[in-house]
Amino acid sequence: MTAARATWSTLTDPLVRQNPVTLQILGICSALAVTTTLATAVTMSVALTIVLTLSAGLVSAIRRHIPGTIRLIVQIVIVASLVIVIDQVLQAYFAEISRALSVYVGLITTNCLVLGRTEAFARHNPPFPAMIDAFGNGLGYSLVLVTIGGLRELFGKGELFGRTILPLADAGGWFTPLSLMLLAPSAFFLLGLLVWAVRTILPEQSEAREHTPPPSTEPAE
Repeated sequence: MTAARATWSTLTDPLVRQNPVTLQILGICSALAVTTTLATAVTMSVALTIVLTLSAGLVSAIRRHIPGTIRLIVQIVIVASLVIVIDQVLQAYFAEISRALSVYVGLITTNCLVLGRTEAFARHNPPFPAMIDAFGNGLGYSLVLVTIGGLRELFGKGELFGRTILPLADAGGWFTPLSLMLLAPSAFFLLGLLVWAVRTILPEQSEAREHTPPPSTEPAE
């Protein structure tokens, strides 16, 4: 029962309480770059989660045979190989989305979340727990990408997955798209608001103050 509870905690903690984006601000480049539509956000999320999970399993499986001096090189080679396979699959079966994602699929190789989990967890744990941890972190990362992507497409185009949700004023409806939502700064603002909301609900995620102001020396009236 304890093992099952630990596995469940490893899987679910990264969703909110230990979310790698809202807590550690990891891998935000792709979060900001590919979230103009929900479809690209979902595709990027699936690709990153698959790469993260498989790379964690592979690194964990050979962890006792990797010399410490070249461990990062080995991890990058494993991640890069998986990314190439994912990129080829996207180009073959999802060409339009692959073009929309452009170079950002390749940048999964250097995503600090992927290397962070392989280095911090997979290298020190058996394959099954390592893959559970990686999958949970992938889901947490995906939750942020999908949330931001959905908000940007909904308020920037009035659509979700390319289907009209909010009736546009040009077509006789009431909604006027907010073009700013499709620009890069909107992703910064939305991510900042999301981090603020999570840390307001969960104050323990807030960082300790770097500077505490000195007590006032003015006499009380």
